[in-house]
Amino acid sequence: MTISFFTFFDQMISNPVLAITVLLTLAVILVNGWTDAPNAIATCVSTRAIGVRKAIVMAAVFNFFGVFVMTMINASVAATIYNMVDFGGDATEALIALCAALFAIVTWATAAWWFGIPTSESHALIAGISGAAIALHSGLDGINGSEWIKVIYGLVLSTILGFAFGWFCSKMITFICRGMDRRRTTRFFGGAQVVGGATMAFMHGAQDGQKFMGVFMLGVFLVNGQSGTTTFEIPIWLMLLCSLVMGLGTSIGGYRIIKSVGMDMVKLEKYQGFAADIAGAGCLLLSSLTGLPVSTTHTKTTAIMGVGAARRLSSVNWGIVKDMGMTWVLTFPGCGLIGFLMAKLFMWIF
Repeated sequence: MTISFFTFFDQMISNPVLAITVLLTLAVILVNGWTDAPNAIATCVSTRAIGVRKAIVMAAVFNFFGVFVMTMINASVAATIYNMVDFGGDATEALIALCAALFAIVTWATAAWWFGIPTSESHALIAGISGAAIALHSGLDGINGSEWIKVIYGLVLSTILGFAFGWFCSKMITFICRGMDRRRTTRFFGGAQVVGGATMAFMHGAQDGQKFMGVFMLGVFLVNGQSGTTTFEIPIWLMLLCSLVMGLGTSIGGYRIIKSVGMDMVKLEKYQGFAADIAGAGCLLLSSLTGLPVSTTHTKTTAIMGVGAARRLSSVNWGIVKDMGMTWVLTFPGCGLIGFLMAKLFMWIF
């Protein structure tokens, strides 16, 4: 099932709750653009393979292609997010609870961005809508355990495989390029890293764009009283809208996260930046094809850690890693609790 743009626009004009839901969803996508999307280009900027402005434009373009191409091939990540929670029952209350969840996500992500901490917008999204669903049903009836377990699988995959792939790619490049002229390899990896950054941006769009489109479609179906819909087709106009808003977010506030991930955590050379990009993109591709909702932030940062550790453990700034880890750990309970409380508050007010 799908929906045309004009039908959607008419519904949004006639239903203020849907209009608020759409605006909050777009706000979450915008915040994702300035908190998660910069991770894709952090390494190629930090090694000066490409300038900040060019990298941001590149990220915006390839985010769009990632959303568009991967959704046409395989939209299983969007389906996982859509089916993860049950907002069935009263449509108005369900939409109010969804608005509360989105408000919680924007609040959490903006606070993390302000302090320059690369929090996972994906996990904030999952935690926020889960907390709101629990509030709506006054219990765990609103949680689909068979879909939620995929989050745990994705968390393990992004952490362990991200680190392992980063370590392996760095070691392989070092082995293959041993004895080669250092200046030539540095020049080669400078260009290769731009390609790697574009690939990471593509895969970020493939993963995160689908997550938010799943939430978008959830709001639309709730308005139409079709909360029982389990399969749907994502319209092209929605792909365009999400990718444009995500690109705008990257252009607004990307530098804080680029500095934290690409400059402060590990001092990278160009070949290391390329290794981190390839490792991160490989993990995201595997996750997207299997329908696992993983965090771009987790995947890229653990890949960078693996690359740094391949050289020596002291290359990694473990103080920065500790701060990031604490934020990641707190995201699920913190954003889930905010989503729960906001849903209860919104339903009481409205």
